[in-house]
Amino acid sequence: MDIAAKTSDGRILAGASFGPLDGRPVLFVAGAATGRSMRFAEDLLDEAGVRLLTMDRPGIGKSTVDPQRTLASTAADYRTFAESATGESAIPVVANSQGGVFGLAAAQAGWVSRLVLVSPADELAYSAIAAMLPAEATQLAVLAREDPQAAADVLRTFTAESMEAMVLNGAHESDRAFYTSPDFHPLYRRSLAEGFANDGAGYVCDTLIAMRPWELRFAEIPTPVMILFGAHDLGHSPDHGATLTRRIPGARREVVPGAGGALLWTHSGEVLKALSQH
Repeated sequence: MDIAAKTSDGRILAGASFGPLDGRPVLFVAGAATGRSMRFAEDLLDEAGVRLLTMDRPGIGKSTVDPQRTLASTAADYRTFAESATGESAIPVVANSQGGVFGLAAAQAGWVSRLVLVSPADELAYSAIAAMLPAEATQLAVLAREDPQAAADVLRTFTAESMEAMVLNGAHESDRAFYTSPDFHPLYRRSLAEGFANDGAGYVCDTLIAMRPWELRFAEIPTPVMILFGAHDLGHSPDHGATLTRRIPGARREVVPGAGGALLWTHSGEVLKALSQH
C-alpha cells in the first residue's frame, strides 16, 4: 500500500507499507539506488505481526528532490515519514547495504528504538577501512572527498541497467543466483527504476553522502545495534563489519555461515528475530 508524508518545507516523502496494518511498525532503509518497492520477509510479516515501512529517499521514486540534502536531513526525513505513518516517536529500523549510513544517522538522532544493520556498506573514507582495500576500491571515495562535483559527474553516468550489471558481476555465485531468480529479479528491477528516477538525482546524492566522511558521533548512539553479515559477502566490508562494530558502543555482530550479500532476503527470519533480541 502506497503512503506519503509531507515535510515542514512542503516536500513529499513517498513510501509504502507491507504486512498487517495493525502490526508492529518497522522502518526499512533500503540500499543503493532502490526505492520504496524494495522490501524483505514479505511472506513472514503476517505471522511475525510486523508492518514494514519503506520510503523513497529525496530524489528517488516519487519523493521530492532536495538539492540541500545531507546525511542529517535524510535521517530527519525518515523520522518525519515514520512518525506520520505510525504516530509513534520511536520505532525499530532495519538498514541494508548503502542504507546503513542513514540507519546509523537515524540512531544517533535518538528516535530509533533498535537498529539492525544487514550487510551494511562500510565507511570507505575511514582510514582503517581504506587501508584494508586496494586503491581502485577507494578511488571514487577519494574523488568524492576531494572533488564532489567530479564524483557526481561520474555517478551520473550510471543507469538502472549498469547498476544491475555491476551488482551481478561483483556478487558471490550464490547471491547472483538469488538476484536473478524469478521471485526477486522483477522486484529488484522495479526498485532500481525508482532509484534512478529524476535523472538519478537521489542515487547521486545518496552515494556522495555514503562515500564522503560520515562524521557520525558513534559514541553517542544510544540505540542497541545488531550487525549481520554473510560469510561469503566481501563486497560490503573487508572485515565483515568487525571494525564498524568496534566503533559503536555495545554493538553486536554475527557472521552467518553459508550466506552472502543477499543475507537480508535469504535469511529474513533471522533478521526479524534480531529485531527482538537485546
